[in-house]
Amino acid sequence: MAQFPNYPQQLRSTQVIVRFCLRMVILVIFAAFGGIGFSRSLSALLWMSIILSAVIGTIRRETPFAIILNHWDETVAYTALFSLVSSLDHFVPV
Repeated sequence: MAQFPNYPQQLRSTQVIVRFCLRMVILVIFAAFGGIGFSRSLSALLWMSIILSAVIGTIRRETPFAIILNHWDETVAYTALFSLVSSLDHFVPV
């Protein structure tokens, strides 16, 4: 019997990437209108996104090191971006 490729998992990972990119666009737009400056606003929004993704990953009981992308992978990506923005915020004069 022929084996079919595993399309739902690939589709789900693609959906996670699209969801992450869409959320980042929204976060950047909101940070651009923040009253405390772009980098500080983006840092705060990324911090909230880290917490939200971790809570959703916990509620859905997703495994952190799964083969397909999930909310835990988004949490790691938001954490990396938060660290980058926070470290650059110290070097850029206000």
